[in-house]
Amino acid sequence: MEINAFQATDLQKILASHLPMYKSKMPHYQTMMLNSLRTLWTGHPKRLIDVGGGTGVIAQAISQLFPVNEVQTIDVVDRFCKSLTVATDSYDGRTIPFETGSFDAATLNNVLHHVPVEERVNLFREIRRVVHGPLYIKDHVSTGLIDDVRLTALDAIGNIPFGGMIKAKYLSQQEWQSLADNTGWTISAQISNIPYRSGLFAVLFPNRLETTMRFDPS
Repeated sequence: MEINAFQATDLQKILASHLPMYKSKMPHYQTMMLNSLRTLWTGHPKRLIDVGGGTGVIAQAISQLFPVNEVQTIDVVDRFCKSLTVATDSYDGRTIPFETGSFDAATLNNVLHHVPVEERVNLFREIRRVVHGPLYIKDHVSTGLIDDVRLTALDAIGNIPFGGMIKAKYLSQQEWQSLADNTGWTISAQISNIPYRSGLFAVLFPNRLETTMRFDPS
């Protein structure tokens, strides 16, 4: 199904009602991120789980801008905005506290690179357990040390204001493929080089570092 893109002003209204900084800040990056997810979106899930939701505002935006009936967001630390209307829950980072097949889809937005390498297979298997449909992922692809430095700087810029995590280990394309192969998923669609940045900023932090994928159950 084709889903029309939304504008940064649409998202700004939602975010500003939960995080006052967005009353004067235009969420360009988040708009590009969510529109990239919409490009790969399929169907109309009744229940969606957003894993690693942080403040919860992205899950809130998904609930209002995407064809989905209900959104649940979880994270290992409760930093959720109190004004959210989506359901929130904290968990131990290992066992997702829902029954098998509880959800029709999942999202994982700029989260996995912060998950310890040794915990990633378990996380993807847990998502596979509770979700019987697609997993939508927005994250990064690194080609080596220089890209890692670039991405660390971007994480610092984006996460420090919200008390988010900085420590990270970024994945190569081969590592993304291996993770899918070992956890019951298939990378069925992927888009990159979306114009998150322009001018000098895009030279310093190339848009190829950003990627959006749809993992379908294999």
